[in-house]
Amino acid sequence: MTWYGAARRAPLSASGSLSGRLDNGRAPDELSLVLAQAVVNAIESAGGQAGGIFLRSPTPGLLRLAVLAGLPGPLFRPWWRMHVNRPFPVAEAFRSGRPVHLADAEEAMRRFPQLMAGLPFPFGSLYIPVFSGGEPVGVLAVMRAATPGKPVGTADRRRLRSVAEGLGSALAGLESAGTKAEWDEEPLPVQLPAGSSPPVRIGRFDWDLESGAVGADDELCAILGTGPDEFPGTIDALAARLAPEDVYGLWALGRQAVGSGGPVVRRMRLRGPDGRSHLLEVSGRRENAADPGTTTHLTGFLVDLGIGPVVAEAADRLPRGIFSLDRFARITYINHLAEEILGRPRSELVGRVLWEALPWFANPAYEDHYRAAMLSDAPVHFLARRAVPPPWLSVSMYPGHDGLTVVLSPTEQPDYTPGSVVSPGLGLGSPADRSAALYRPVALAIALTEAVTARQVSAVVTEELLPAFGGRQLAIYLLKEHHLFLEWETGFPHGFLDRFDGVALDARIPGVETLTTGRPIFFESMQRLAAAYPGIPMDADVGARAFLPLIASGRHVGSCILGFDQPRGFSPEERTVLTALAGLIAQALQRARRYDTEAALARGLQNVLLPHRLPVVNGVDTAGRYLAGTQGMDVGGDWYDVIETGRKVALVIGDVQGHGVAAAATMGQLRSAVRAFALSGHDPLEVMTGTNRLLIDLDPGQFASCCYILMDPATGSTQAVRAGHPQPVVRRPDGAAEVMDLPGGIVLGIDAEASYPVTEIHLAPGEMVALYTDGMVEESGTDIDVGVERLRSTIADFGPAPLAETADHVIGRARQAADRPDDIALLLAARRTDGAGAAAPSGRRL
Repeated sequence: MTWYGAARRAPLSASGSLSGRLDNGRAPDELSLVLAQAVVNAIESAGGQAGGIFLRSPTPGLLRLAVLAGLPGPLFRPWWRMHVNRPFPVAEAFRSGRPVHLADAEEAMRRFPQLMAGLPFPFGSLYIPVFSGGEPVGVLAVMRAATPGKPVGTADRRRLRSVAEGLGSALAGLESAGTKAEWDEEPLPVQLPAGSSPPVRIGRFDWDLESGAVGADDELCAILGTGPDEFPGTIDALAARLAPEDVYGLWALGRQAVGSGGPVVRRMRLRGPDGRSHLLEVSGRRENAADPGTTTHLTGFLVDLGIGPVVAEAADRLPRGIFSLDRFARITYINHLAEEILGRPRSELVGRVLWEALPWFANPAYEDHYRAAMLSDAPVHFLARRAVPPPWLSVSMYPGHDGLTVVLSPTEQPDYTPGSVVSPGLGLGSPADRSAALYRPVALAIALTEAVTARQVSAVVTEELLPAFGGRQLAIYLLKEHHLFLEWETGFPHGFLDRFDGVALDARIPGVETLTTGRPIFFESMQRLAAAYPGIPMDADVGARAFLPLIASGRHVGSCILGFDQPRGFSPEERTVLTALAGLIAQALQRARRYDTEAALARGLQNVLLPHRLPVVNGVDTAGRYLAGTQGMDVGGDWYDVIETGRKVALVIGDVQGHGVAAAATMGQLRSAVRAFALSGHDPLEVMTGTNRLLIDLDPGQFASCCYILMDPATGSTQAVRAGHPQPVVRRPDGAAEVMDLPGGIVLGIDAEASYPVTEIHLAPGEMVALYTDGMVEESGTDIDVGVERLRSTIADFGPAPLAETADHVIGRARQAADRPDDIALLLAARRTDGAGAAAPSGRRL
């Protein structure tokens, strides 16, 4: 189901017990009963083993799991909430109003890779929207065994649609009575009806030892598989179903009853018509021992106890620990050897939830195995370690309709010590560690969200995917103009892959066919690869290969090749996870392509809009620098400008909120607006208020900070106005530097009536003003005042120097930071001491 959110799955605790929903005193209401009945009907109608119903919540766009049947709720806590805009089948069924049928894991991997990344198990799932009053109110979900290559049948679809329609009608009725079809609580646990098994039955018979007649009641006849009229009425009818030794024992019992005055009792086994063994208890006595002529009878009971006692007796004789769980993970039976292995009596275990009774079982790796068994309906085997002896256990889980049977046996410590079994996340140094990593794609998914460019995506795959599966080689090809081009490679012999670079889509090679067919291709050895593709060049005679299609939202992105040094098989779980991760990689690469396109456009806009050279102004030296950020690689909306307005000069610096094309375009509009207002002779207040109103009128959904200084180079008379921008720094002729204290207004684009106070200052000859954007002084976890003081200190320590050298020094110090989340713009302006023409300005950008 998320159903994920690829959220991280947390270990369970006792507080997460399902019984909490039942012990809180909450009486079942009509909505709960309607939902419970619907989910049971849906599961039974589709031959499923589990299911749930998502309903709308009071939070717009959020679905919540209202009922969960056949699965322990705490184990699926990450899937209790689902936003309708997420790329998961529950959300798609709700958004589109159409059912989503996923017959097997491969179909789910192709359509919803995030689903399989969170639940990488081979199972089928069906999702049907529920309507009330013509509006979608929820989604009915059913989990069942996968049917590879076989689509969901028409009959199943029709039955589920009927259940969903019935549920919708019931919810509409509740809403008309005042009960909203909404859910804002934890899901209700619903136990599925037990599978069909022989009921407990007791039949009675009476044997007249004098006449030999045997009378049987209707229940005994039913146990024997015969009608009352068909029962022959002789002891031979019973004896025929007894073991030979029990036949003699029965006659011996009769003789004993005849010759004894006391009661006699014997138990034996009688075989039923289905081959099962039933308990036969026979007792008898002479009714009057003093009278030899008194009739003697044997009476008996034939007890059909189903299969329970027989299984219990058999399990107690096995040399393995065995216990059973219902579908809520409650322990329902445990044999003697399991008691010994676990060191706990059955009185402390039976009836309790598995991870509450055995806290060491709450390890996330073991929880994943439990999820696999419950969803895929296939046996699961793994090693487990605990603190008490015997520390290492071999664990096998065998699922069924009513729950799981768990088999435990002590085992020796393996040659490897899988750290993931003891403390997940400590490393992947062995095959067992790598198998545990099959269920941990979250690390790769998180890392992919932080990768921006195609090469960053490829590097993440190299660092996260290869170690998890023990791979040594990786190649990523991207589709461009109907050809595959090599984007990234590692581990292959130098130049080996060059022959496949730029190959067309009609080439018969696995890297092309996996993309064109949309199916992953796995080869357990290079010999099998060579047999499937005769004549294909190979870089090694041994090893294994996995060819994965990179497809995102139905669009072909490229293909991925994983290489292994040794031959190896690929389990269903591995194939499932690898294909799901290929979908995540494809989506990351598609995002990277969009970013590359947008970044190129934004850089082009920025290069056009930022000044390539600042104007030469009499009496003033100016220098500008621009330094791109290192995080995200997005283009920012920072800008600076120097504008001649008659005999005065305007110094401008600004920063548009956000990054990318939108920020660059808004930056260009604001720069043009400020320049237009300044060249039209408007004073600083009019420039700032006019630009503010223009940004609001444009309504780009962005805001901007700005600092505007208008200086008369001849007199030093200066006016400054600030809109949410960092305070300038001024350096005195003697080299001392201080942060200016300019009152200011709010950022541009928020309030059309905002006021921006103008400050009158005087700049003496030789004084320098430093304007900068917040990328210069902001640092994560540090107050911005610390960054401003660091900048002031940098300028002061450098002392009096030519403006270009000062600009290079300041920007050089900023470049030393390993992480710069934002771009940096810097504009320096100094009034010349001689008042003559300025030296050639430096307006280059870095």
